[in-house]
Amino acid sequence: MRIIRKRNEECAVFGVSLTVDEAAGMTYNGLLALQHRGQEGAGIAVAYDNKILCHKDAGLVSEVFSSETLARLPKGKTAAGHTRYSTTGTSTRENVGPFVADYLTGRIAAAHNGNITNAGELRGMLRQNGLRFDATSDSEVVSSLIAYCTTTERDTLSGVIKAAGLLRGAFSLIIATGRGKLIAVRDPGGFRPLCLGRSEAGYAAASESCALDACGFAFVRDVTPGEVVVMDKGEIIHQGVRLPPKADSRGLCIFEYVYFARPDSVLDGLSVYDARFNMGAVLAEECPAEADIVCGVPDSGLEAAGGYSAGSGVQLASGFVKNRYIGRSFIYPTQSQRDSAVRQKLNPLTANIRGRRVVLVDDSIVRGTTSEKIVGSLKSAGAKEVHLRISSPPFRYACRYGTDIDAEETLIANRMTQDGICRKIGADSLGYISIDGLKRACGQCALPFCTECFTGGGAPDGRKKDVWERGAGI
Repeated sequence: MRIIRKRNEECAVFGVSLTVDEAAGMTYNGLLALQHRGQEGAGIAVAYDNKILCHKDAGLVSEVFSSETLARLPKGKTAAGHTRYSTTGTSTRENVGPFVADYLTGRIAAAHNGNITNAGELRGMLRQNGLRFDATSDSEVVSSLIAYCTTTERDTLSGVIKAAGLLRGAFSLIIATGRGKLIAVRDPGGFRPLCLGRSEAGYAAASESCALDACGFAFVRDVTPGEVVVMDKGEIIHQGVRLPPKADSRGLCIFEYVYFARPDSVLDGLSVYDARFNMGAVLAEECPAEADIVCGVPDSGLEAAGGYSAGSGVQLASGFVKNRYIGRSFIYPTQSQRDSAVRQKLNPLTANIRGRRVVLVDDSIVRGTTSEKIVGSLKSAGAKEVHLRISSPPFRYACRYGTDIDAEETLIANRMTQDGICRKIGADSLGYISIDGLKRACGQCALPFCTECFTGGGAPDGRKKDVWERGAGI
């Protein structure tokens, strides 16, 4: 059993189709803007002269790609990039994307964000047909499947469509071909985001619009669920190609708005900043508290804290100074080391805290350990009271689609009542946003939502209750 100490999700993708030979550098900049989506590894594949050269390794984008490494990549107009957080496979170089695969007349490189639920079945089928696998990631299965299907079809686009029709689960894909085409694919449910941008140099596709901004691309639109878009020589040459709906399609993961995405991104018509601000306002309405100040836990709790302050009329104040040079606390092997990392990463701002009743806003509680340390640090800094408010409902269920919360027995909401959780973390009160309140906060999203990690609901195929609800209609 894996013990999950923090929510994470699998990867970011970025790719460009340009009219100038700047694909590698542009993709590097795009991956830097998407570093928050995955910190275990990074890779860039550049297409040139019907060839593909890929460099990838474990580590942050800036660690994997030095100026010398970027200079050694070939000049090219098309590239696909990837940052990884593992939900399948181990954290090794071999499991970092993009994955390069050969077919009869060329090569492709595929970068994948999501989780393929039938990867084992597909890997077995491909092995029977003579394909060899070097990694344990489902992303390698995706690239190999596309290459295999392209071999049996008349062209790469047909191969991509055939392969995508065999995939189950969540997938946003960026595919670079040796001949210089860039293909963007989003699964029929739209579980993970994918968008398009344009500049004078050509087109880009990215997991989030913040990466388009960072690279000088103007946002054009989101790739719609089930759509395949083909770019070549800096232009879109095919779009609107549709994949058939699938029984396991779920809609956009609502936790993108709560935690995953950067606040300066816009996903499917809704600003992430606005969504989080709205969550705070709904929290103030659903879970009021008598307090002197409101503060957010950096980073994803800050916007919700602003909304709570606006909705309640309680003054907004900074509660912590964040040390941005400390890594993720859940990677440390012992609990004492993780506790120490939390203390080093977030230091209470005593001047604002001492003697005051504090509403503390955070994005979620998973196992409760981090929340207990944060609440305790405020009490140690002299907070008179700490009222914890959470901008997502309690986590109770596993996710098969790319959110790394797969041991339900470790989730504190499955082990304790809300009052019990409140006592364990040492807060004076605890309040979660409701499911309906969260959907209302994200009401301007153009897509349905998946809320399975909160509700246990599944796809509308009869296995579990239907959780497909249009955000705009709530």
